[in-house]
Amino acid sequence: MEIKEIRLEELDPERFIKEKAQEISSAVGGNLAVNALSGGVDSSTVTMLGHRALGSRLKTYFIDNGLMREGEPNHIVSLFKDLGVEVELVDAKEIFFNRLKGLTDPEEKREAITQAFYKDIFGKIVRESGAKYLFHGTNYTDVEETVAGVKRQHNILEQLGIDTESIYGYKVIEPLVQLRKPGVREVAKVLGLPEEIYNRPPFPGPGLVARVIGEVTLERIEIIRRATKIVEEELCHTGAFQYLAILHEDKVTGIREGKRDYGLQIEVRCWDSQDAVTGSPTRLSYDILDRLAEKVTREVPGVVSVTYNITRKPPSTIEAI
Repeated sequence: MEIKEIRLEELDPERFIKEKAQEISSAVGGNLAVNALSGGVDSSTVTMLGHRALGSRLKTYFIDNGLMREGEPNHIVSLFKDLGVEVELVDAKEIFFNRLKGLTDPEEKREAITQAFYKDIFGKIVRESGAKYLFHGTNYTDVEETVAGVKRQHNILEQLGIDTESIYGYKVIEPLVQLRKPGVREVAKVLGLPEEIYNRPPFPGPGLVARVIGEVTLERIEIIRRATKIVEEELCHTGAFQYLAILHEDKVTGIREGKRDYGLQIEVRCWDSQDAVTGSPTRLSYDILDRLAEKVTREVPGVVSVTYNITRKPPSTIEAI
């Protein structure tokens, strides 16, 4: 399946919105469609574009998988309500953690996320609602990295030859698949999304699973959630493309109150990039790094070590998993 990229310099956001709305309306016809909103710029843009095209025939859901930023589900549902879009919040934490139990391999974890979203949850929603289509915010980089074998993005289905109609019972619609992140941001802005959405740092589709090396448990997700909050608060004014915390699997020796403390390692990554295809670590001042390390080790239980990634992409990737 060949996809023609629309580069940022070629993009006319208003024309793009008009054309995609027409395509969506034509494809869905008089049927119902459902939409997965996560609060990231991609899914938020698809939500607004889909509702512009279909109105009440698009039902939007926020799947609370327990793997998001602190306070994210209720905040996003409230924000979109203010924008005139009703969003149903679905508690699916048990489904996701059951799927992830015992898994440590990155590809197996990604596949578990895929099955939880597209089979367990949206398969059921589609059957009960009678919808024929599912919208989600796949972008061009998602497809490119998956097809190249760099890493499987959980939302890549048809591009890998997966027939979603026969397997899950619905057809996937991906209005943003020709755009990279900067193009999506421009479309989001024209659609009227607030800056806190269209300028958000990217957040992985699998949620905080992508930032936990090793098995994903409730306890380990809570640790990386706290670390994520600190990193985002401390680095949001740097102008970087993306910044994140990663929880390592191995423990290391530390010292607290003069005694040995065998504890956790958090790795911080902060990136300068235009499109996520390549990236360079942001040259943060030592004062910023020192403050980050002090705050994370003080406020996140069990953490005794904070490191900063200084490797470019490639050979590194922006996310760890």
